Amino acid sequence: MTSDFLTVSNLFISFGGIKALQDISFSMAQGEIFSVIGPNGAGKTTLFNCISGLYRPDTGSIRFEGTAVEKKTPHAIARLGIARTFQNIELFSHMNTMENIMLGRHIHMKTGLFRGISMWGRRSFAAREEIRHRERVEQIIDLLELQNVRDIPVGALPYGTQKLIELARALALEPRLLLLDEPCAGMNQEEKQDMIFWIKDIQDDLGITILLIEHDMKLVMDISNRVLAINFGQPVTLGTPESVQQNKEVRKAYIGEEEPDVPSAGGQEH
Repeated sequence: MTSDFLTVSNLFISFGGIKALQDISFSMAQGEIFSVIGPNGAGKTTLFNCISGLYRPDTGSIRFEGTAVEKKTPHAIARLGIARTFQNIELFSHMNTMENIMLGRHIHMKTGLFRGISMWGRRSFAAREEIRHRERVEQIIDLLELQNVRDIPVGALPYGTQKLIELARALALEPRLLLLDEPCAGMNQEEKQDMIFWIKDIQDDLGITILLIEHDMKLVMDISNRVLAINFGQPVTLGTPESVQQNKEVRKAYIGEEEPDVPSAGGQEH
């Protein structure tokens, strides 16, 4: 695999003198699952906000399939094929599952949302378009096994189900790159295992490349091809899950281990 699907080069961004990201660089290959880890406040979500267009970096570049995106709007970036979920659920609680997922189809719609019935009835362009989009949403509902909650307002659903619906809405954009910001946050162990299953299915069955932020180290180890660790906005190490997990700085900053008082032979950790 060539690592030029997404390329982040020398990214810097500051807020009021606070350096949120400092010289962050990495590249992703199409089809892989690439994880970004680090303690709270490390700059992970800031990185996602730069890639998705919510923030504009001070310096550095972000290229998606060869196109520079660091100065584009979130809407333009979504149209290129990048979708994301958020650490905090961003659903409309009064709307049902189907309606929330349909919102993810907005970039593909020419007539606007929910305009299926007009003076021309079912033969109208708007009606035919909505039928096509609803068919696509039904496919996503089937994929993620959300049939039983398709007509229920999401505010009445369990937290884990809401996280899955947010994932479904991101998939409705038909992205080639999916940014998942802590998809398992707040979930119990069974829900986390289900989410791992869905993420692998999205990679394998839909062919979607995934950039992941996650605190659960076991999840990261289970599904990632490569991992970037950052701390205080700076890169710590990048490599396979196994090599990153054994890195001394990662173990100290992320796992909370302190270096031993007396170094072992060769200066390596046990």
